[in-house]
Amino acid sequence: MRFSPDDFPSYSRSLPFFLLLLLLALPISQSAWSQPTPNSADIQVHFDQPQSPFSPIWTYFGYDEPNYTYAVNGRKLLGELSALDPEPAYVRVHNLLTTGDGAASLKWGSTNVYTEDAAGNPVYSWTILDQIFDSFQAAGIRPLVEIGFMPKALSTHPEPYRHNFPQGSIYTGWAYPPKDYQKWSEVVFQFVRHLRERYGDSEVKTWLWEVWNEPDIDYWQGTPQEYFKLYDVSVDAVLRAFPEARVGGPDSTGPANPKAAEFLRSFLDHCAHQTNYVNGKIGSRLDFISFHPKGSPKWRGDYVQMGIARQLAAIEQGFKIVASFPEWRRTPIILGESDPEGCAACSARTNPQNSYRNGPLYAAYTAEMLNHIIFLASREGIKFLGAVTWAFEFEDQPYFEGFRTLATNGVDKPVLNAFRMFGLLGNERVAATSSGAVHSEDVIRDGVRGQPDINVIAARKDHEVEVLIWNYHDDDIAAPATLVDLAISGLPAKTSRGLLEHFRVDANHSNAFSVWKDMGSPQSPTAAQYEQLQRAGQLQLLTSPAWVPITQGGAHLQFNLPRQGLSLVRVTWE
Repeated sequence: MRFSPDDFPSYSRSLPFFLLLLLLALPISQSAWSQPTPNSADIQVHFDQPQSPFSPIWTYFGYDEPNYTYAVNGRKLLGELSALDPEPAYVRVHNLLTTGDGAASLKWGSTNVYTEDAAGNPVYSWTILDQIFDSFQAAGIRPLVEIGFMPKALSTHPEPYRHNFPQGSIYTGWAYPPKDYQKWSEVVFQFVRHLRERYGDSEVKTWLWEVWNEPDIDYWQGTPQEYFKLYDVSVDAVLRAFPEARVGGPDSTGPANPKAAEFLRSFLDHCAHQTNYVNGKIGSRLDFISFHPKGSPKWRGDYVQMGIARQLAAIEQGFKIVASFPEWRRTPIILGESDPEGCAACSARTNPQNSYRNGPLYAAYTAEMLNHIIFLASREGIKFLGAVTWAFEFEDQPYFEGFRTLATNGVDKPVLNAFRMFGLLGNERVAATSSGAVHSEDVIRDGVRGQPDINVIAARKDHEVEVLIWNYHDDDIAAPATLVDLAISGLPAKTSRGLLEHFRVDANHSNAFSVWKDMGSPQSPTAAQYEQLQRAGQLQLLTSPAWVPITQGGAHLQFNLPRQGLSLVRVTWE
């Protein structure tokens, strides 16, 4: 968006007014402007020092329950995900081949794509599946198509089939190997061929395809070798139906765990050096590699302590494993589920360590992770494609129940506004430093348990610079705000002023949860309350846009940034 001087009153163009605006809008003492304080951070952004292209690695999302895709709130949220960035978002969902009537519940969904008649002949039904993929298409979403789970008619252990989470085990008949791999191959072939015919080659060739989910744990009730066979058979079927498809896997769990690390190594070795179960040749097609790093928050009696180091350790180990294979070192990596912990459908009501999900801590954590993933990818020299945030929305659940979601009953949570901030970043990263930053090596080893991490990512586009700053700590406890002193240098020499927009996510901005609590936490909000919650769920400006002076290619401002807060500063010029 571009602004002209005529968009604002003439008095807003003067330097004294701008200084007055900052003094009135930001709670900073007069001494803080001129004297350094222990709780401050100097941030330097160099517009004229480009570093690398900056692709939208954050526009990947996923969820267990595919039938929520075409619910009213599901369609609304898909539209919001699509609007995050000019590049399309990718969405991954479980249960695309699961047998059932399409009724959804926590960690469950179904499409009934494949059943058999009394004689054992195949019966295909695409009605439910088409509702899912039509919703993706209408929103401009690109599917990361997960091939799973096992139709009841093909399962080697079909009963019991549908689980009743949270009661009992979820690993029922859908998690077992096929009783006939040739029939499974035909199901996958027909599945891919149908999608190709419905949506066309030019669209489907932009999709990604992967086989199963977390086959190193109970999501797969077979052996590793049986999964490798399933992978080979599935890849062959996909490519027979659509030779231009990009296929990958194994979407195993976090390789900080030794068992998960060994599974990933074995899978990569199979794809590089072992006999293919379909054609008898050496190796299997692998267009991208995926695994699932998760953190480990703890409840400390009266506050949440995040476990970011565990998630980063899993990413670090996974990157190292991939880099250890010359065949796969430059193969793109997708973190197929990259989250602060492992159970989206476990609420904060029963798991208080999950209470981080409703407020700005989830948003700040997400920014913190993004920064350190970029560091690890660069350090290990791997090609990183994206991180899937395993969060969407749940139907027929209480407001702000504390599930790992992006929205609740159609009301956006603060974490979604972090993604909106990411989407405002330009496509070329520029040099930026912060005196309050904690080095990535220390965060990977210890988390953020001492001083907070006051860190920065800056990017640019034509006539614009964007600066994302966040104040993160693992411990969700009250702490003084940090005074940020932001200096942007290297701006065009002939530019005398720029339009400043300052977006904020914190306890009081872009935060529908705080507004909901102030209302008395209604579970049946009135129409007026719901409208207020909807507005509060959008990304908000900290102050009104204002013109700032640019002197000798530099701009400068100061503001307070609270703990677990994020600021996106954007300066544009003609």
